[in-house]
Amino acid sequence: MANVVVIGAQWGDEGKGKITDLLSRSADVVVRYQGGVNAGHTVVVQDQVFKLHLIPSGILYPETECIIGSGTVIDPQVLIEELDQLVTLGVSTANLLIAETAHVTMPYHRLIDRASEEKRGNYKIGTTGRGIGPTYADKSERTGIRVMDLIDREALPDLLRWTIAQKNVILEKLYDLPPLDAEAVIEEYLAYGDRLRPHVIDASLKIADAVKQKRNVLFEGAQGTLLDLDHGTYPYVTSSNPVAGGACIGAGVGPTIIDRVIGVAKAYTTRVGEGPFPTEALDETGEHLGERGAEFGTTTGRKRRCGWFDAVIGRYAARINGLDCLAITKLDVLDELAEIKVCVAYEIDGQRCDNFPAGSHQFAKCQPIYETLPGWQTSTSGCRNLEDLPKQALDYLKFLAELMDVPIAIVSLGASRDQTIIIEDPIHGPKRALLYENGQG
Repeated sequence: MANVVVIGAQWGDEGKGKITDLLSRSADVVVRYQGGVNAGHTVVVQDQVFKLHLIPSGILYPETECIIGSGTVIDPQVLIEELDQLVTLGVSTANLLIAETAHVTMPYHRLIDRASEEKRGNYKIGTTGRGIGPTYADKSERTGIRVMDLIDREALPDLLRWTIAQKNVILEKLYDLPPLDAEAVIEEYLAYGDRLRPHVIDASLKIADAVKQKRNVLFEGAQGTLLDLDHGTYPYVTSSNPVAGGACIGAGVGPTIIDRVIGVAKAYTTRVGEGPFPTEALDETGEHLGERGAEFGTTTGRKRRCGWFDAVIGRYAARINGLDCLAITKLDVLDELAEIKVCVAYEIDGQRCDNFPAGSHQFAKCQPIYETLPGWQTSTSGCRNLEDLPKQALDYLKFLAELMDVPIAIVSLGASRDQTIIIEDPIHGPKRALLYENGQG
């Protein structure tokens, strides 16, 4: 039995959906613990593409219970669309469970999000405009609507009439937008509550029972470490805590039940939205990575910024999350390159810096210090064992593991489930020696 947290070790979009899907075959319960519809996980199964935003990737396994935890924010319209899409594709959603204490994204959240971002001008953050930040803001302000309210036909109308009256003042006076019709919103959201009611549970109790029964629980985060509200590149961050510690709060469990933390990182680096990006490749290499890696956001379709692997943020992610092992994704995207650069440190104002600076102003000054490794210039997409990899590709992976001082357990070489080298199953324990463990390759 193992309870495992899967986190993104970069700026999100690392391929957590595929890794969570792979690990879900060994899990009894999968819990999504934070974020909202601003996240997007793409899973490919036998050429069928599944794009998930709120529903945990484990939903593709019929026997796996999937829980949307209290730390998430739920847009019921999007969730219902996602449920309907899965049913159309022949996937059962009977095992989807929703925390009664999760907060609900409302129409005024989306309107305020977009209007606020527009008013920022040159200081925009690069949000998805899906209302995530304003939903979390209401949660902190203690004026939010929770799932338990959404399914309460007696309580919801009064709550929404009061809240919408307050939000209409902001929409009209601050953003010059038309007010919302409270009664229309109430009618719409009562219907959503009716649809979702059969899925609503006490999630913390459900997870606690699973742990007591020694079932395998997989905790799935959205976004990535560098987008964490407390530990990311603030203010260019999300509004929740994608780091491993966020799993305890977002799922409602104690830290003592977590057995392992696996970090997912691309073999290069990408980021979406605004903010500093020291290793960004603003040349043909960046274009090549974006084209080969199909680097467009699952949720927004926005083009991702691409660059070389950054071991400084990798070491930071290892420290913040307490990583036990790594999953390296999209190694195949580097197949055609003659040389591959890796950022091993930064230079700030003429001084070498080996650690991630907390302030965005200081981070923006960082110039990458690179080491260059030879490429392998042959396809790796068909490799299924470490022995199948070209020597240069294996050396590259070992170099990344050594820089981050974290062993590699999984290597992904394409979007499909089978395009994967599993060195170790983080849930069921070692199959064989990890790639780099305690300094040994």
